[in-house]
Amino acid sequence: MSDQRNKPAVSMAEIRPELERLHRRGFLRGALSLGASLGSLTLLTGCDLSTHSGVDGALEAILCFDDRVQAALFSRKRLAKTYPASAITRPFRFNAYYAEWQVRPVPDNWVLSVAGLVADRRPWTLPALMALPQQGQITRHICIEGWSQIGQWSGVPLGAFLRRVGADLSARYVYFKCFDGYSTSIDMASALQPQTILALDFEEKPLAPQWGAPLRLRIPTKLGFKSAKNLEAIEVTNKYPGGYWENRGYDWFAGV
Repeated sequence: MSDQRNKPAVSMAEIRPELERLHRRGFLRGALSLGASLGSLTLLTGCDLSTHSGVDGALEAILCFDDRVQAALFSRKRLAKTYPASAITRPFRFNAYYAEWQVRPVPDNWVLSVAGLVADRRPWTLPALMALPQQGQITRHICIEGWSQIGQWSGVPLGAFLRRVGADLSARYVYFKCFDGYSTSIDMASALQPQTILALDFEEKPLAPQWGAPLRLRIPTKLGFKSAKNLEAIEVTNKYPGGYWENRGYDWFAGV
């Protein structure tokens, strides 16, 4: 991916992603000692690394290269594994279990905003979303922190929703903004993958706050941090939008 990424400084309150970054730095130093060069990495990725140097620059190049490889291998026809109801993990552990993220009340008069390269930018209410055709799935949620569990979700296929609002399906990115301050983005091919849904239900019940009420992204072909909870806005764009963790050094494509 050739877009520049804006990486804000990591504070002490964000020690977890910083530890992840340090771990990657350790791996990178080993790679550099074996003769990997920043120049060759830049040629492989096509990334503009003029604002980076040393380990940071090489890390940026590796992340860009990793994203490009994952995108090249991705196919909308390749589905994530599905499971029978007997395989559902109970109790299901929800991600983002930091105290300040545990429960987010739904704002009064919540609507889902639509912006960017779409023909119809009218906001969507919860009843309007519930009236659209729904699709269920029992798939594995894989967390970047090292755990995975099988859950049951249902909601509106994102591809069908994008077509409904007249989105430009040739656009590069779909960006998701959440009312708890979180954000993420995915490529259009992943958005159109048939298992990518705007989830309204968990285990056949409306989403509770810990599951991302009233609406969340559920995308089983990617790591869990891409399945943003508490959605409030979707934007279709050709400009790289980044995301909460992506801007802190996590892989952008994050496929599994």
